[in-house]
Amino acid sequence: MNELCSRCGKESKRFTRGVCHNCYRKYLWEQPKSECKRCHRMKTIQAWGLCSGCYNSIFHVEKVKIFNRKKLHNISNEVYKKITSKCVICGFEKIVDLHHLDHNHLNNSEQNLIGLCPNHHRMLHNRTFTSEILDVLKQRGYSSKTPYESDDLFKANLIGTIHKNKLKS
Repeated sequence: MNELCSRCGKESKRFTRGVCHNCYRKYLWEQPKSECKRCHRMKTIQAWGLCSGCYNSIFHVEKVKIFNRKKLHNISNEVYKKITSKCVICGFEKIVDLHHLDHNHLNNSEQNLIGLCPNHHRMLHNRTFTSEILDVLKQRGYSSKTPYESDDLFKANLIGTIHKNKLKS
């Protein structure tokens, strides 16, 4: 007593609203929504009264971090943890970012990766402090991309009075 599903065309014994049970669950059934115990939004509940986002952030955050390290940097979790164990400049250990010495995010060799605390990482990418941080890295034995040239020469040689007047103030 099998019939054909009007949606997918497959034979099935179990029908709900004129379609097979699989099509009903996939296309027609709306999951009940409840208030998440953690974020208090009306969402479909995963488990323990939590929405999927809250559930994953509580129970699977380390798994997600390991997956992202492998996906984004193509390095193992052990190598990532070794590189980001402490900032190579100040020794800060609580929050350490991964920095590519040659600024090429496709080059994920261990020689190209160093750990920097958020302050030093931000300073390295800020043109005002780049040369200062690169000098410290050279003293520690790391070779890095050369810093940007000073903008003073560019500013001094601009043609047009409008630009010169704007830059003087």
